[in-house]
Parts: sequence; C-alpha cells; structure tokens
Amino acid sequence: MMLRVLGLLAAAIVVTAATAALAATPDPAVSGGNAQARADWRFASIDGGEIGFADWPGRPVLVVNTASLCGFTPQFDELQALYERYSGAGLVVLAVPSNDFRQELRDDAAVRDFCEMTFGLTLPMTTITTVSGPGAHPLFAWLAAEHGFVPRWNFNKALIGADGTVLGTWGSREGPMGRAITSAVEDALGL
Repeated sequence: MMLRVLGLLAAAIVVTAATAALAATPDPAVSGGNAQARADWRFASIDGGEIGFADWPGRPVLVVNTASLCGFTPQFDELQALYERYSGAGLVVLAVPSNDFRQELRDDAAVRDFCEMTFGLTLPMTTITTVSGPGAHPLFAWLAAEHGFVPRWNFNKALIGADGTVLGTWGSREGPMGRAITSAVEDALGL
C-alpha cells in the first residue's frame, strides 16, 4: 500500500511540474513574437486618436525613438526621405518621441509643431512615449525582454517585419538612409 501511495505522489509531482513548466513557457501572442501580438501594439497619435501596427498589416515598420533637442535630431530629414522613398512599396516609418533622455520639448503640441515646421514630417508620429525602464511602452518592453534591444539614447531604430520578427536594430549613429538600414528595408520589402 505504501508503494502505491508513493507512486501516486510521484505522479502528482510530475504532473504539477509539467503544469508549472507549461505556465512558465511564454505565449508568443503575449510576448509579441508573432503577427497577432504585432497587431496589438498601439500608440496614441500626436495628431489625435490611435495608430499602431494593426493599421499597417503586411508592412514592415521602422520604429525610431526621437527627441527634438538632440544632436541627432537632424536625422528627421533622413527619416522623412526614407519614408518618401519606400512608403509606396510598403514601409512605415514610425517616430516615437520620448523624453527618456531629457531632450524632448514640453508637450505633444510643441513636438508636432517643431517637426512639421522644421522638417516637414508627414510620417506617422506618436505622442511623447516612454521607451525604456519599467514604464516602457509594450513594444519597447518586448524589444528589451525578447531581443535585448533597449534605446540607450535618442534615434535608436528597430525594423519590425510584417510577421512581427525583428529584422534589424541600430543605434543613434546609424543614419536612416545609410546602407545598413536601406538594405534591411529593401530585403523586408522584397526589392
């Protein structure tokens, strides 16, 4: 009888361990590793309402954390040029203003006006958004957790494929019109 009880107890432990292991396995839909999670990434738009990946099905998205008062701010010209060159083929360039590095203007209206007046931006832009640390937007939290990509300064870039995969990440010094990014964009677009 004692052996039977021990056998049942051992079986219960195995089932409990298996259940715990399944619970600990990340769900790709939750962690952002597939197209469905990609569709769930939404942002408040600087123009009002919301924008997000669900608005751009089947299209790669270059996400860039930006700041208006940074030494890399002139990259806005290249971001707009990249958007104009490849948007007809399907590329979305998403600017995500952030004050994480204390170089953003005081509010969303000031950011919008500055970008429109100074750079003539027509690409999609979010409101001021946290991109690092515990309050990071879910997309940036996923990039950090799943890919080790955390913006360490303004104008970091991540190219997200139509299927939700990360196709490339670049730091501030890599210009949007540089060969590394344009090659990855062309590959993502099948050009």
